[in-house]
Amino acid sequence: MLERWFRLRENGSDVRTECLAGLATFLAMAYIMFVNPQILSAAGMPSEAVFVATCLAAAIGSAVMGLYANYPIALAPGMGLNAYFAYSVVQGMGFSWQAALGAVFISGCLFIAISLVRVREWIVDAIPRSLKLAISAGIGLFLAVIGFKNAGLIAANPATLVGLGDLHAPSVLYAAGGLLLIVALEARRVRGGIVIGILAVTVAALLFGHAQFAGVFAMPPSIMPTLLQLDIGAALNAGLVTVVLTFFLVELFDATGTLIGVSHRAGLLDAQGKLPRLRRALLADSTAIAAGAALGTSSTTAYIESAAGTAAGGRTGLTAVVVALLFLAALFLSPLAATVPPFATAPALIYVAILMSYGLAELDWNDLTESAPAVICALSMPLTFSIAHGIAFGFISYAGIKLLAGRWRELSPAVALIAVVFVAKFALL
Repeated sequence: MLERWFRLRENGSDVRTECLAGLATFLAMAYIMFVNPQILSAAGMPSEAVFVATCLAAAIGSAVMGLYANYPIALAPGMGLNAYFAYSVVQGMGFSWQAALGAVFISGCLFIAISLVRVREWIVDAIPRSLKLAISAGIGLFLAVIGFKNAGLIAANPATLVGLGDLHAPSVLYAAGGLLLIVALEARRVRGGIVIGILAVTVAALLFGHAQFAGVFAMPPSIMPTLLQLDIGAALNAGLVTVVLTFFLVELFDATGTLIGVSHRAGLLDAQGKLPRLRRALLADSTAIAAGAALGTSSTTAYIESAAGTAAGGRTGLTAVVVALLFLAALFLSPLAATVPPFATAPALIYVAILMSYGLAELDWNDLTESAPAVICALSMPLTFSIAHGIAFGFISYAGIKLLAGRWRELSPAVALIAVVFVAKFALL
């Protein structure tokens, strides 16, 4: 049955290899079940229900990707968008988390629509590469600020807005040690290095009395506090138009980039460099977004950590199905998730930020009309504490600089339209 469904021999794989690849991918991305509830709890969401929603969204998304698209790519609530959800949309803009979930659901439905009518290629191709790189790097810098804040490495300062935290605080020492451990383990290519780092800091904090042990195994908590609590009516409010657009654009770039990147590493692209069954993969990703919002979590997306599984030999959707089963098993680890303190997950945020920032090195620094808007976009995200504002400033500055530099022919209609929408939003709303 597995051979017929996943075409294992045709893809040069077998059941044992796919199972080991699924385990490798799960270990590389399992940190999300500890980090996501902590981030979304800042939006006032019940962390136990979010833990269940996180595991279920990852399981559903990965299973659909594996069974429908037959790719070894796992999905889970995305880093960066969960922080934007909690700190920008809810805390910053004052919307309820139910309305924010509604915005995520709408963005998922839009994603499904463009995947069905093949508009995705037009949008992705129209956005300049420099802004795509800047959005990824900017989200990384945004995560770094949150990680430094949760660790206590930075603190509010009335004179300089932000300043150095208390370096003698236990949280700073734990986070610093955790970051060094995670980077060292990842450099040594130890599978599950992020999870090992989080658990090592948690154990150390328990031993020295800086964390409280809540247990390891238990029956899954109730998901009812977040299940179907999304408020689509409130999400249609004019003030959330930019939020929906931001979720949509980041999901679009993140999903497409991850799918192509992981598939390229695994040798799954065809002779023309295109991904077969791309439409199915995108439909799986967009369906997971809508399903995750209904369950009670921020946007679900394809994970670059899937490369850990393809490096272990995963070539078919069976790898993703194994990840889905492991996330279902992880539902019984809710006490462990509650035991992990915020300073233990802070190193994971900073490490992910390091990985996401590499895109800035690929900018064409000799062309100011490309590099300047990219830097403005990337820096605006952490400095305004908003991914949406960073994207807006990036598109507006790109369009304005190209026009004033006399290079308007390089400005695509899609970029010009998005820039106009953002200008109108700042001017009128």
